[in-house]
Amino acid sequence: MRPVGGREMLGKVGHAALMLLSLLLLWQEAAAIEVPLDPKIQQDLKQPPTIIKQSVKDYIVDPRDNIIIIECEAKGNPVPTFSWRRNGRLFNIGKDPRVTMRKRSGTLEVGFHNGGRPEDYEGEYQCFATNDLGVALSNKILLRVSKAPLWPKEVLAPVQVVEGSPLVLTCNPPPGLPPPLIFWMDSNMTPIHQDRRVSMGLNGDLYFSNVLVQDGQKDYSCNARFNFTYTIQQKNPFNLKVQTTEPYNDTSYNASDPFGGRKVAETSPSFLTPEGSGSFKMVLRDEQLLLECIAAGLPTPSIKWFKRGGDLPAQKVKFQNFNKTLKILSVSEEDAGEYVCMADNRLGSIRHSINVQVKAAPYWLDKPTNLVLAPEENGRLVCRANGNPKPNIQWLMNGEPLNKITETPTSANREVLGDTILFRGVQIGSSAVYQCNASNQHGYLLANAFVSVLDMAPRMLGPKNQLIKVVMNNRTFLNCPFFGSPLPELRWFKNGQGSGLDGGQYRAYINGTLEIKRARKEDEGIYTCVASNMLGNAENQVQLEVKEPTRIIQAPTHQSVLRGSKATFHCKVVSDPSLPTTVNWSKDGERLDLGWRLKKDEESLTISSVSENDEGIYTCTVKSEIDQDSASARLTVSEDASHNPSVYSTLPPDRPDPPIDLDLSDPSARSVRLTWIPGNDRRSPVTEFLVQFEENRWEPGRWQNLSSYPGDLNSVILQLAPNVNYQFRVIAINSVGWSQPSQPSPRYKTTAAPPDAIPRDLRGWGSNKDNMEITWEPLHDLEKNGPNLQYNVWWRRKDSGDDWTNVTTSETKYVVRHTETYVPYEIKIQARNELGSGPESNIVIGYSGEDKPTDSPTELRVSKVGSTRANIHWKPVDLSSVQGEFKEYRLHYWRESSLVPGLVVSKEKKTTGFYTTVPEPSGILKDLVPYSKYKMFMVVANSRFESLPSNNVEFTTAEGVPDAPRFFRINRRSLDTLYLEWGKPLEPNGILIGYQLVYQRVNGSRLGPQQFETFRPNMTDFILRLPDRSARYKFNLSALTKVGMGEVYAEESPLFSNEENFTDATDVAHIDQVDIATQGWFIGLMCAIALIILILLIVCFIKRSRGGKYPSSGFLTGFTKYLVRDKKDLPLDPVDQKDQDGSFDYQNGSSVRDRNENENSSDEDNKPLQGSQTSLDGNVKESDDSLVDYGEGGDGQFNEDGSFIGQYTVKKDKDETEGNESSEATSPVNAIYSLA
Repeated sequence: MRPVGGREMLGKVGHAALMLLSLLLLWQEAAAIEVPLDPKIQQDLKQPPTIIKQSVKDYIVDPRDNIIIIECEAKGNPVPTFSWRRNGRLFNIGKDPRVTMRKRSGTLEVGFHNGGRPEDYEGEYQCFATNDLGVALSNKILLRVSKAPLWPKEVLAPVQVVEGSPLVLTCNPPPGLPPPLIFWMDSNMTPIHQDRRVSMGLNGDLYFSNVLVQDGQKDYSCNARFNFTYTIQQKNPFNLKVQTTEPYNDTSYNASDPFGGRKVAETSPSFLTPEGSGSFKMVLRDEQLLLECIAAGLPTPSIKWFKRGGDLPAQKVKFQNFNKTLKILSVSEEDAGEYVCMADNRLGSIRHSINVQVKAAPYWLDKPTNLVLAPEENGRLVCRANGNPKPNIQWLMNGEPLNKITETPTSANREVLGDTILFRGVQIGSSAVYQCNASNQHGYLLANAFVSVLDMAPRMLGPKNQLIKVVMNNRTFLNCPFFGSPLPELRWFKNGQGSGLDGGQYRAYINGTLEIKRARKEDEGIYTCVASNMLGNAENQVQLEVKEPTRIIQAPTHQSVLRGSKATFHCKVVSDPSLPTTVNWSKDGERLDLGWRLKKDEESLTISSVSENDEGIYTCTVKSEIDQDSASARLTVSEDASHNPSVYSTLPPDRPDPPIDLDLSDPSARSVRLTWIPGNDRRSPVTEFLVQFEENRWEPGRWQNLSSYPGDLNSVILQLAPNVNYQFRVIAINSVGWSQPSQPSPRYKTTAAPPDAIPRDLRGWGSNKDNMEITWEPLHDLEKNGPNLQYNVWWRRKDSGDDWTNVTTSETKYVVRHTETYVPYEIKIQARNELGSGPESNIVIGYSGEDKPTDSPTELRVSKVGSTRANIHWKPVDLSSVQGEFKEYRLHYWRESSLVPGLVVSKEKKTTGFYTTVPEPSGILKDLVPYSKYKMFMVVANSRFESLPSNNVEFTTAEGVPDAPRFFRINRRSLDTLYLEWGKPLEPNGILIGYQLVYQRVNGSRLGPQQFETFRPNMTDFILRLPDRSARYKFNLSALTKVGMGEVYAEESPLFSNEENFTDATDVAHIDQVDIATQGWFIGLMCAIALIILILLIVCFIKRSRGGKYPSSGFLTGFTKYLVRDKKDLPLDPVDQKDQDGSFDYQNGSSVRDRNENENSSDEDNKPLQGSQTSLDGNVKESDDSLVDYGEGGDGQFNEDGSFIGQYTVKKDKDETEGNESSEATSPVNAIYSLA
């Protein structure tokens, strides 16, 4: 309902009420009905007329034609009838014998076979298409006859001009329709040569910046070509007489000195056109802008162009006519401004400013579209257009202005709100065709949109009782297309039972489709769809059968065979028993023709006598009526290995050869088929092909990856971007690596198209308090799709109901100026090029600029102050005073001083933020330094600014525990004392009352009992006597305040040696030594020596067992006896006694001393090694395994060099083995046991 008194309310209150009403109506709007294209529906559907073809608005015809055709065609049901108006009045076709109307069409044909002039039919025509439901209108078609008038006859006197002076030869062509094309020639029909000095202006005049004598050697004739009538009109020629101050000699002319050495006065630049220092130019949006500056002067001036306040748009601007003309195609609003042309030569320069204004004929923002509604539904027609000046919107119904139509009962259901018509609760009989006319002084737009109120009982549009077979476990859709008005409600049933299928395994869509998320055997059955509305019901049935999938369970594999041999590809298939299948083989995408060499059975393909022509990709394809499966493998044919089998078999795999013979086929707007022949795979099958592309517009010469494909393909469809000049190459990839790229394909250029992409990262933000910068990421080069890329940008204040404001720009930002401070705007963007516009972006919210907050937090205070934290309280500000996005309450604080006397602190300022909007905000300030004095204040911050500060607050933190000592080290050590030194904490966090040292012995991973030492606060070193000088200790040192013990500094002491070395009586040097027996390197060395000795022993006894000789002097004999003696802890034999200096005589096993003293003694010491040893009771007994027994005959003697004589043998017990000597060699292990 309209608010009471709404027609009388003025100003903002009335406007707000009206906008609220609009929002409520739009909220209740129902979606329009989409009428299907089903022929039966279209045949029965009543529909208002729609214009589908008409002549152009400005229609120029050739007067020589015998017939003029003015087109007008429309569709509708019932079939429309047609009528015409000429110059605003009914055009009675029946009264004019020359005019006929085509059957079932409104197209007029005006014939002149029997006389008459086309000029008699010039005027403005408009077509009306009418049926029972409404009237549709065509555009107003202005019919004009082309004209090519003759040049007026005139006698032109010779033109006299002084050499070096400027000259303008006027053309003034007769006014033609359309305007003629102008060009200049001489009487010999030779075109006049044009350059920087001589050129034709936009008006057709011929301009000479300065005249040369040779300019008078020919005449000049202006010609007008009328393209529409293919005629040329020629003006009488101009003859020039050039006056010179000195005689002219033809032979003295050259390009560098056109005056032949004669003195001609030079002149500074002056403009021939335009005149004066400034001019004005108006151009319409999307038309071309042509600006011209032609200057006189000697030498010939050069022309340069500038734009005040910015750069010339390089992508849009073109310079023509030797830089004298500036051209911009498809002008947009951003091209408006002041353009400056400068003419200069060596005598000076001159400038001319051209103020360009860009106006716009109306153009569509939101064109009205047809609306089909059911009875009692709501809807709307929207007609939004823009232009400069802003166009006026006028609504018509069936060709009559709405404000002049008599009120009817259906009028109450219709309300016009500017560019929108709202319909509420439409009724049967209110169908009509509405016209929207948007016009300003530069043109108009006319659009027809019908509103059709339709009532129709439900109808099923699909085939009846359809049988659907689907593959098991696949997602399945059962379609039940239907139509009705009002839109029927559709429900599904299975096997005629249950309440409707929707949920769980099933999902019913509004368009009548039933989705089965995963078809199973139990889903088989008959499904019924029922559509119903207030006018009736309709139903249809679908029978569903679920089948097993068709699969290849044994796929063909890649093969490399020798030429002349046989190749077999296997392809084993399983499928549903009720579905017949067919298996087909293809090679390189083409079906194979089977013959005597190529044979197939149910599960394989065999190729006999293989040759190089058989190489390629073989594909097995199995099909059933509902699905299919395929698998491929490559066949590689190699040379006969019998020529050099050993070499061939040892060749390693290598990178493949590049593909060859790239070919392009099946071209379309955005795709092309690329086919190639794979190269030799070099004994490793190709697994992948990489297709790359290069384009020659934005990054010529740079190859980029396009897509990759499996190694069994050699023909693919490439998806391409519009307006790109492509060429392609292919790289083969196997397990070894990449091949070289193939040779490039021929170039293929896709056609241009409107952009598909939407500019990304659209945002709006303010760089100043009264503006909003709209920025976005530009489209990539391959997304432009066509020339002259621009962006349409729309914005409007959020929730204001204002119309969209828009601008077209080629830049990547636009600044909206004169905004209020920090207000939200709705923003959207669209890319466009010469082919059309792309999709619009979603609406994003941007904000204009921020300003400094006007209010500050107040009543800042602290509570519950501890040693490292404090509670903060303040009174908040009104968020509207922030004048921007509220970011936080920002607390600035700093440590003013420490309460510890003499401690200097840093006064570095710190900040912390609190985001809160509660009425009584508070926060916790953390990480404070104990026992310190702090100061702070608070501000409120938006994204760019902070407010003025709040009141300053001072507070002190409580005393805390101290930090760790600054350092803790062991400076000097002795065997049983340790000198400890430490530094005071950097932050005592209170008054120090002392230090505490805790130490304990470390034994591996175990710790001994803790021992404590305490020190006064002024102590920083201590000598500690250790209970155990060889043990390690762990030390923990911490400082103390009255609050407690602070952070611990931990250290460990190193190991100490058990010796002291005093260098003199007064100065004791403490040597850092450690016990060598505990060092890893020493233990490793001893183990290595023991291992070497053991190996020597083993080698020794192996030699004995084989009768080998030992080195001289009986070294091993003596050394072995020594080891055995040491092993048994027995006293030395006389032969083992050593001298006082510990030396042995290793030559005979005795010491030097024994040998000297007993030279005349018995030969006992010089006998072979005795096989006896001392028993535990001191008696000597013969060993059971004496070395003497190893000699032959039991008499083991030494040679002169100390070696044993004879082969070692095993001596067994005499009672058991007498007369039976064994020849078995004694093992080294037994020999060692015998020594032991």
